[in-house]
Amino acid sequence: MMLSMKKWFSDQLLYIIGAIVGAIAGYFYWQQVGCDSGTCMITSKPINSTLYGALLGALLFSMFKHEEIKNIKQNNTEQQ
Repeated sequence: MMLSMKKWFSDQLLYIIGAIVGAIAGYFYWQQVGCDSGTCMITSKPINSTLYGALLGALLFSMFKHEEIKNIKQNNTEQQ
């Protein structure tokens, strides 16, 4: 059980780092730019900006995992 949890964590590490970086960036965006009128959906509250930044950060960092997936697919086809 513990080994599989460590493997899962190491497999998802890039997404986690991306979410953390994105959350920090989203919070700072809210702090520096924000929304004066309060009608902006994303930047009116710090929690919205932080969560949106975390999502975008995870998606952005996920682009860097493409090479690993390609290697796994190649190894699977070689084994068959």
